[in-house]
Amino acid sequence: MAPTVPLPRAPLDGIAHWYERELGWAVAGGVPVELLTGLRFDVLELPADAGHAVLRRIAATGPVALTGGVPHAEGKGRMRLLVAAGSADELDGLLDWLDWGGIALDLTATGAGGRITAPAPPGFPGAGSRGAARWLRPPEPGCEARLPAIAPMGHGAGLGDIGGAPDLVRLVDAAATECHRARLSRTTTQALAFS
Repeated sequence: MAPTVPLPRAPLDGIAHWYERELGWAVAGGVPVELLTGLRFDVLELPADAGHAVLRRIAATGPVALTGGVPHAEGKGRMRLLVAAGSADELDGLLDWLDWGGIALDLTATGAGGRITAPAPPGFPGAGSRGAARWLRPPEPGCEARLPAIAPMGHGAGLGDIGGAPDLVRLVDAAATECHRARLSRTTTQALAFS
């Protein structure tokens, strides 16, 4: 058996410091470095194929990360869309209101008390490593002000654009639609394979 060489990794201290100093985000040390959710942002998570379809429909979003899979491939892994803090608490109610309640969508939210693996910051060694969490749309300082959120009353009642990003209602509706389409596509493909 040939010896394997591990993929290059960014120094964990450098990753943690970048998130803390450049963005002001809370991190949990350790391996891997994790970002604490519910403080500056929450996360909507969905299958990568559905997430790529959402990004084609909605050009302006907050930061977007991809976990698992191969860089630049749409079929594998999970996509994480950063949304305004507190949004995770709204997901179930929004899905019900949008008539998606009770449908298996594989769309989840992580909010207060949660954690996600911190992708290597842009330009750090290992930022594009196979299977590692990586940014598709990296965060920038102050990006929390432009994260999708529930639109304030009088601003389109959930259908508008606040700060250049779609509101949470529009994003959740697009994500639910694409999760459902991806699930149906996978089910149809699997059924055809066994027929």
